[in-house]
Amino acid sequence: MKNFFLISIAFLTMQINFAQQESSFQGGEWFKFKMSYSNWLKAGNATLSVKDAKLDNKEVYHVLGKGWTTGMIKWFFKVTDRYESYIDKQSILPYKFIRNIDEGGHTKNLEIDFDQTNNKAYVNDKKRKTKKTIETKPNIQDMVSTFYYLRNNLEVENLKKGDEVKIDMFFDEENYGFKLKYLGEETIDTDFGRVESLKFRPYVMAGRVFKEEESLTLWVSKDKNKLPLRIKADLAVGSLRADLEGYKGLKHPFKIVVNN
Repeated sequence: MKNFFLISIAFLTMQINFAQQESSFQGGEWFKFKMSYSNWLKAGNATLSVKDAKLDNKEVYHVLGKGWTTGMIKWFFKVTDRYESYIDKQSILPYKFIRNIDEGGHTKNLEIDFDQTNNKAYVNDKKRKTKKTIETKPNIQDMVSTFYYLRNNLEVENLKKGDEVKIDMFFDEENYGFKLKYLGEETIDTDFGRVESLKFRPYVMAGRVFKEEESLTLWVSKDKNKLPLRIKADLAVGSLRADLEGYKGLKHPFKIVVNN
């Protein structure tokens, strides 16, 4: 169950044909996800929220992501994860990223400031009391800001089944490259009814957590919101699934084919 919140927002790793268009989100937006292990055992919850804020006199979105275990699982593997990103309202590039987690006793407390002009990340490891300056790729994203950047710039009309795309992200203390394949459209059953979605498969590192490189499948809504609807992961032991179960503050109507 380690890193279950990272899995729940793995949909942040998509990038296809960017073109600035109407914003897909706004301050006040909020999502809640329910997590299940091996398709039957409730594993936990995760939330993502957006607020309008200022950082160093710059207009930003403050995105807060939280994840925690619930039920029986928390008695033998307790997780409390907190992720924050401060994102420029115009460019949708991050200025600051915070990762503060406790996953079964495995802890991290990182604060990263991005210099998007000079392509640098200033990493403050509060747990180890160390500071580093690391070169980054141009227009680098963190794992939270990526999702919001893509929601604003993803050209749905240009997607073709089998397309493979990449994105540069900065995670912990290194530049990280992801590859993702578009699998086509699918109408799926959700808590809100049947919803038209876009289906993707990100490539991940096989090993201790994931069974193989193609262990993840994810779905986002085909409407202007590009809601994260579902993600399924085949783990080294069992499987994990995250489903959207609550939302508010959407900028656009949520298109549902058939209401429940």
